[in-house]
Amino acid sequence: MTDGRRPPRYDTEAAIQHLTAADPKLGELIRRAGPFTLRLKSAHSPFESLLESIVYQQLNGRAAATILGRVLALSGGIHPSPQALLDTPDEQLRGAGLSQNKMLAIRDLAAKTIDGTVPTLQQIRKMSDADIISHLTQVRGIGQWTVEMLLMFRLGRPDVLPVTDYGVRKGFHLTFQRRNAFTHAQFGGNKPVAAEDLPKPEVMIRRAKAWGPWRSVASWYLWRACDLHARKELEED
Repeated sequence: MTDGRRPPRYDTEAAIQHLTAADPKLGELIRRAGPFTLRLKSAHSPFESLLESIVYQQLNGRAAATILGRVLALSGGIHPSPQALLDTPDEQLRGAGLSQNKMLAIRDLAAKTIDGTVPTLQQIRKMSDADIISHLTQVRGIGQWTVEMLLMFRLGRPDVLPVTDYGVRKGFHLTFQRRNAFTHAQFGGNKPVAAEDLPKPEVMIRRAKAWGPWRSVASWYLWRACDLHARKELEED
């Protein structure tokens, strides 16, 4: 049995070849981290995906899954339609475990889906990344990072660089800004990555120009740099 996830439709081998040739340090990270194994989550509608994203914000996975399950139970265990969500009384949504802010956010999401601000899945597949970000960040509680995660992990867009993501920033620092890259000193040292060590967005954007049109793949490998670093620390302990 599988969990329903699938590989992206873009050419990952071409992406890795391009990134390795364009940036040797990134290429070395790719070599160390191994195969590209990103799998896309099921392609829910933008409304359904963002509903889940709002529920999961600032919660651990188990707590968020419990609350989401209660919200879906209000509609018989399936995602509600936008109108059905708007028709659900506040006390039922709060009783499912949603905070006041999250309840207001999902109501705004439902309203903006009905008025067309949030596109359908068929529409969104034809839109540029920038247009998707512009539309979806109009929803209360939805910022650029949330939309970037949807682009990468739901829609399978190949050229997304989430420069505000902590893991991507940390991976960039470990890969490009620490001395003795890819040595024991880099990934195995006990020195933590302090907030002031994290790169500025403009620094990341400048280096990542050479990574296009495959910056989603590069970002995935920057997350893997964090995994390599954590693994070395465990080995030392």
